[in-house]
Amino acid sequence: MYYYPLQPPYFLLLVGFLTALTSGIALSGTLKVIVQQWPKDKSTEEKTNTRSFYKQLLVPFFGITAGVCLFLSCGLEIFGFPSGLAVGVGLPMSLLTCVFVWWQLGGLLDYVKTQGMQSLDLDSWS
Repeated sequence: MYYYPLQPPYFLLLVGFLTALTSGIALSGTLKVIVQQWPKDKSTEEKTNTRSFYKQLLVPFFGITAGVCLFLSCGLEIFGFPSGLAVGVGLPMSLLTCVFVWWQLGGLLDYVKTQGMQSLDLDSWS
C-alpha cells in the first residue's frame, strides 16, 4: 500500500543542500566582482556586453541548479515518493524554476548596466 524507502537518502539531501548553498555564495561573490568592475569599464562601455558576464556566472548557477534538483528529488523520496517519480517531479520543477531565475537575472543585469544602480531604489516602493 504505502511506499517506505528502506534507506532514505538523507546524505544526498544534505549534499544537495550544501552544493546549492556553496554555489549560491560563489554566485553572490562573482556578481559583486562583476558589478564593482562596471564603473572602471566606463571608457569601453559600448564594447562590453552584459552577455559576456554570463559565462562567469554559468558555473555557479549550474551548481545551484544541480543542488536544488538533488535536494528536491531526495526530499520527495524521503516523504514517500518512489525514486523515479521523485526525480520525475523534482527535475522539471527545479529546471524550470532555475531557467526563470536565470532569465530574470539577465534582465536585471541588463537594466542595471543601462540605467545604473541608483535605478534599483527598492526602498521607495514601500
